[in-house]
Amino acid sequence: MSNLFTCIIVDDEPPAIRVIEKFISQLKGLELIASSSKALEGLELIQQNQPHIVFLDIQMPDLTGIQLSKLIDENVNIIFTTAYPQFAVEGFELNAVDYLLKPIAFPRFIEAVGKIKKKKTSVKETSNLNNEEYFFVKTDGKNKFRKVKLSDILFAESIKNYVIIHTETEQLVTYNTLKNIQESLPQTKFIKIHKSYIVALDKVEKTDNYEVWINGKDLPLGDTYRSEFFKRIHDKKL
Repeated sequence: MSNLFTCIIVDDEPPAIRVIEKFISQLKGLELIASSSKALEGLELIQQNQPHIVFLDIQMPDLTGIQLSKLIDENVNIIFTTAYPQFAVEGFELNAVDYLLKPIAFPRFIEAVGKIKKKKTSVKETSNLNNEEYFFVKTDGKNKFRKVKLSDILFAESIKNYVIIHTETEQLVTYNTLKNIQESLPQTKFIKIHKSYIVALDKVEKTDNYEVWINGKDLPLGDTYRSEFFKRIHDKKL
């Protein structure tokens, strides 16, 4: 894993953009890819570049930061920036890493970025599970867990606050997030194809531009994930 975090800023206030750009340049390990004062342009930049961090203003014309965040891949870490602290609760409900209150202080900026760095370290430690080729998921009941071998997984499906892990023999339902499951899976073997689906690449039977078939079941292929998915497919093409 690289220690460099790529960043994009989306804020309709140029002075706020300049402040965050300055902070990024002063903090080792951060690289600014782009910045935009327009929400829709910012969304396009995010979808094209898939940065590690997006500094996202909440109050913007045309599309609010809250609305825009729902269109961003959940693997992108969002730090909201706002002059209105009452929006923080809604931001955290959308799994934002943190929010920065304007005018943004540099120590507070460092703290917010630090949360992402700590999170990445946790993911790296979790990835050690991949060497053992299995993990445990909590099922119904107190202290009830099921062992899941990575080689048995066909795909994982997110439904509201639950994830269903599909194997050839059963479906395991666990109270979890798809993001957390994805971080526990080796990226070389699994890929996200839709906001609600992660699939095992070696279990893919066929595909077209809109669907992926696994074990006779057709799964939707989302626009946001299509390019990366076919890139991985072409890597295995004869």
